[in-house]
Amino acid sequence: MTAPARPPGAAPARSAGKSPEASTASPAAPEPALSAAAAPAPAARVIALLAGRGETVAVAESLTAGLIGAALTTPPGASAAFTGGVLSYATELKRRLLGVPSDLLEREGAVHPGVAAAMAAGVRELTGATYGLAATGVAGPDPQDGKPVGTVHLAVSGPAGRVWHRDLHLNGTREEIRRCTANEAVDLLRAALEPSPEEHSG
Repeated sequence: MTAPARPPGAAPARSAGKSPEASTASPAAPEPALSAAAAPAPAARVIALLAGRGETVAVAESLTAGLIGAALTTPPGASAAFTGGVLSYATELKRRLLGVPSDLLEREGAVHPGVAAAMAAGVRELTGATYGLAATGVAGPDPQDGKPVGTVHLAVSGPAGRVWHRDLHLNGTREEIRRCTANEAVDLLRAALEPSPEEHSG
């Protein structure tokens, strides 16, 4: 099935896998907020797929601070598939609420593929959702834990222990990086729900 067109402001698609090759994106300027009637196509597609299967998703967000949840709840009927989320902006909340291992956080910091995967698994377990979707990264203006601005890690945790990853290196302003991350997160979930031959899980 051909994936729906990506909304303006999103970076080119990345392959979703356990160890994807990171790439660089230069997102366009952010768009004004969309009304429910003009919901972004990828988010509407994700909600339709989940609702049609009787499945749900929950989100764990850090740098996006609610943008992913906002995108997924823009389409009408989102309540049939969106369970809720955790805004774990502080590193301590990633450990305490989402169960991210303390040794992983101490060793790698909060911006790491393993942290994204643990966040996704944690919010899935916490809410009982079919899928957990997580994002962690550095929106700027300063580096974090030795990671440059624009470093982002996304993960989806699904049934039977399946995990999808996407690593990003983004350019742009703080707001552009945050909005591009939200777009990419929704697209990663879409890829998990309707994978193409190039997209795979771990």
